[in-house]
Amino acid sequence: MIDFSLFEKKTNIFFKNKMLLEQAFIHRSYINENSGSRLSHNERLEFLGDAVLELVVTDHLYREYPNNDEGDLTAYRSSLVNANIIGEVALELGMNEYLLLSKGEAKDVGKARSYILANTYEAYVGAVYLDLGYDVASKFISDTLFGKLKIIVEKKLWRDAKSLVQEKSQEYLNITPSYKVVSESGPDHDKSFTVGIFFGEEKIATGKGKSKQEAEQESARNALEIKDWLD
Repeated sequence: MIDFSLFEKKTNIFFKNKMLLEQAFIHRSYINENSGSRLSHNERLEFLGDAVLELVVTDHLYREYPNNDEGDLTAYRSSLVNANIIGEVALELGMNEYLLLSKGEAKDVGKARSYILANTYEAYVGAVYLDLGYDVASKFISDTLFGKLKIIVEKKLWRDAKSLVQEKSQEYLNITPSYKVVSESGPDHDKSFTVGIFFGEEKIATGKGKSKQEAEQESARNALEIKDWLD
């Protein structure tokens, strides 16, 4: 059995209802292999945590950036509250060590695991909110996520990468970039895509994502870095 008390010590958040804490880490695939489990998977908690996360982030943005309009704030929020950033934070917190997965899912790494970790982070937020209240959940989000926001704003990572790379490529090269799926993998319900960005016939970069749109955005960001067009 996984000792979740170690995670409580690491986060300094101690649950009254230990079953809620455990449930936050249970992936649907684990239940499919362990039908006798006393707990369900974490998707209801994820649903709740997603709403709490959005409110906490929106409230912070509203107060932190009083001179920015709602368009900027929406872009900031979208850049922060996405599977890539949240999955990265969950990994930094060590959530990967506590996941309860099927044997098949446990073998997956990379983007698939990052997506699961992002969902687990949201489920954990939901569990904290239910067990200990809004203030504790808000402090956890603030402590773990808002440091990423400063980087996003300072480096202007909130800008839409596809729009920016098109603007720059037309300005400097008089070329409109195009995108093409290079490969895809995984079952229909959990596909991963690799998309290439092309300037004419030349492939500049690739990106991966759980959707074609996500992969296109990553390939555009990678192209901006390669061309040194991130001002």
